[in-house]
Amino acid sequence: MRDGLVCLNGRVRRDPETPVHLDRDKIEIGKSQVTAREFVYLVLNKARGVVTTASDEKGRGTVYAYLDKSLPWVAPVGRLDKASEGLLLLTNDSEWAGRILAPESHIDKTYHVQIASTKPQEIAKKLAAGVESNGELLRVKRAAVLRQGQRNAWLEITLREGRNRHIRRMLAASGVEVLRLLRVSIGPLALGALAKGTTRSLSAEEKRALDVALATAISSH
Repeated sequence: MRDGLVCLNGRVRRDPETPVHLDRDKIEIGKSQVTAREFVYLVLNKARGVVTTASDEKGRGTVYAYLDKSLPWVAPVGRLDKASEGLLLLTNDSEWAGRILAPESHIDKTYHVQIASTKPQEIAKKLAAGVESNGELLRVKRAAVLRQGQRNAWLEITLREGRNRHIRRMLAASGVEVLRLLRVSIGPLALGALAKGTTRSLSAEEKRALDVALATAISSH
């Protein structure tokens, strides 16, 4: 602006604090008109074995291999570790992502977890009561048995506020091996039948439902 390269409605402006109405003013830098960036909101069914970073120093596959090259840059909203699967949001709307991840948002995140245990009821009760890991008391909002086999079982676990490797740390501290861990929902958004390793756009209705859940969670905190 101070170099005289910015025009507002055809006139050069040099004051960075010049007020602008984005819905009706024409802004140009040089001779190129500035347009509002289109926000992208994606749902990805993350496969096991890939990481949620743009690149990896160990040469491991990343979630970016799943994305269409024509898309603008997007970033994961939170993370799933390499061994975890399921629902992951990606967006270029950093403000929205920050609100989703903020500690005060408390949007429920639900996981289906396969464990090497034949006593899932006991494990679920222990998780609901809270488990200490490295001097930190970790809790879940809900833990219930989905189904039980002869050698393993599936739990449904809901977190209100997730810490790093929250569920894995709780189960490890309880002496339980995790066989699979899938995130199946974030607030009202469910993974559904989205195929492994594929993405789709968040619908307007889904985005609106997430925004309502976010506003409700923050106002009730």
